Parts: sequence; C-alpha cells; structure tokens
Amino acid sequence: MSTPPLVELVGLSKHFGAVVALTEMTTVIDGRIIGLLGPNGAGKSTLLKCLLGLVPYAGTARVLGMSAATDGAAIRDRVGYMPEQESFLAGMSAVELCTYAGELSGLPRVEAMQRAHAALYYAGLEEKRYQPIEGYSTGMKQRVKLAQALVHDPEILFLDEPTNGLDPRARDEMLALIAEMPERRGCAIILSTHLLPDVERVCDHAVIMHHGRVRYSGTIDELRGARGRDSELVVEVKADAARFGEVLTAAGARCT
Repeated sequence: MSTPPLVELVGLSKHFGAVVALTEMTTVIDGRIIGLLGPNGAGKSTLLKCLLGLVPYAGTARVLGMSAATDGAAIRDRVGYMPEQESFLAGMSAVELCTYAGELSGLPRVEAMQRAHAALYYAGLEEKRYQPIEGYSTGMKQRVKLAQALVHDPEILFLDEPTNGLDPRARDEMLALIAEMPERRGCAIILSTHLLPDVERVCDHAVIMHHGRVRYSGTIDELRGARGRDSELVVEVKADAARFGEVLTAAGARCT
C-alpha cells in the first residue's frame, strides 16, 4: 500500500461571505520542507486552518490521507501548528503553555510537562522557560510558538510566518532550526511565508499562492529554472509609467 502524500487538494474553495479566500485549489503537497509562498492576503493561513479542520470549506482536502472535513481531530493529533498570531494567556510561562498544549493533544500531564521542557530546550528557551511570556522579546515568543507545536512529537509541522518580526540574527537562527528538524525531529514541514529567500534557503518544494489560487507547485530547483527563463511580469506603476518603461527597456526587458 502506497504512502499518501502530506496534503492533497481537489477543488478546494473557501468563502467568508462575499470574500473569496481560496478558489478551486487542486495540487499535491509533498516533500521534506515545503514552502507555502505568497503575499499577505494570498490565502495561506486560511489554507492551513482548512487543513487542520478548523474551518469548513468546499471541495476536498486530505492530510496524510485523512479528510480535513471529517477527521480534523485525528489530523491535529499528528500535526503541530505554529500560528502567525500570538494567543498567549496573561501570566502564563512558556513551560505552562507547552504543558497545556501537550495536554490538549491527549498527553497525560506528567508526560506533557516532560515533553514541554524538552521542546523548550530544543527551541533554545531552557533558561527562560519559567518566566511570563508577555515579557519575552519577539524572537523568544516565536520560539515558544514553535515549542508548543513540537510538544506532542507531530509527523508534520505547519509553521505560519515563523520568521515574522525577527531581526536578521533571530531569523537566521529560526531558519537553521527549521532546516534541521526533518532529520533531528523526524517530521515534515509546511512553511507558510511571504519571503522568497526563506523558501529558497530551507525548502525543497514550493507552492506559490496568489489571490487564493495555486500559481506554482514543484521543486525549488524547478522554480529557480523557471525564474531563469523568459516570463511575463505585470507591474502597476503609480508614478511616471513611461519613464519606468524606458528604464526597463534600456536594461533589456520587453515592455508592453
């Protein structure tokens, strides 16, 4: 029996009233570290929530062969989720948060606490784990969110903008952690980001989204090759469009 892909989408759509978030997404997402790349508002976070069974949708979405529409709880048992937005409780320490996350995943309290300490140590917060999270820097808060996603030893990690708000050093450290996780933690990763350099640095596959649609799905090597070929780019210029065209033409681009 063949192993199912990490994620399979067939005609996945999601509307919030009159707002179209996802439109007829059909693709297979598989690999070691997959970059879910697109600008803010592309639908990346909505897609992750659909895959976790947190919001209803139209079409088909499967994670590890399970339907996100009917098997959301089973999926969440096997997936770790690092959300983009902070959702910390006032006065809670990192070890309390991660222990609570482990208990929500079905772990007994003692085991959840043991795993919380291990996850925080792995994330580099062993010396700060008893301090209230609201006093943490942005980089430390991102590490706490990563640790709580790891505490139940998931098969897949969904990381939503993990380098958001980080300074260059903290960003490098976070990306280094992500790059080593498949080997050290034995998990696959879907990395949602608007930053192409992050995807190129740590991912082997990429799915590019724009306005709720899949615009590219394939390997990073194929993506780099496509960028080297002739392609069309639509640019909206709000200042002197004629002058902008002259500069591009002088540089060898063809403008229409």
